[in-house]
Amino acid sequence: MEYTIRAARPEDMGAVLSLIRELAEFEREPDAVEIDREDLIEDGFNRGLFHCFVADTGDGIGGMALIYPRYSTWKGPAIHLEDLIVAKRMRGSGLGTALLDQVVRHAHELGANRICWEVLDWNEDAITFYEKKGARVLRDWDVVQLDRNGIENYLEGLE
Repeated sequence: MEYTIRAARPEDMGAVLSLIRELAEFEREPDAVEIDREDLIEDGFNRGLFHCFVADTGDGIGGMALIYPRYSTWKGPAIHLEDLIVAKRMRGSGLGTALLDQVVRHAHELGANRICWEVLDWNEDAITFYEKKGARVLRDWDVVQLDRNGIENYLEGLE
């Protein structure tokens, strides 16, 4: 299979959103996606909040990797890999490896000292994939989040 890994363009955001929704289904959260195509265009291309790579197969987008900068108080510049998604129909084709390769090259070019991301503890295929690539899965850390409602409640508690 031939494909090209390239920087995403605004016109790719419909396909990127479809991949995000496919991932939400896989992760058993089909109704959790709140963003739309216009949000992706605004946030990624007008506000510069993220950078996205896509796997262009010639007849569509078969995968994507969305990253953004972070800063570690221990390590300095870092990149966060929010999602690396390969369409179900394309799994096993090498797109996941090619996308991760591009993310690692990009992080290196930026001088990042670390790339970090999360993986669900039950997604053994992804965990195995990442460990084979040399990543450490830190099983003693828990992800902590405040969603929009949590932020609002927090702020109300300050008043």
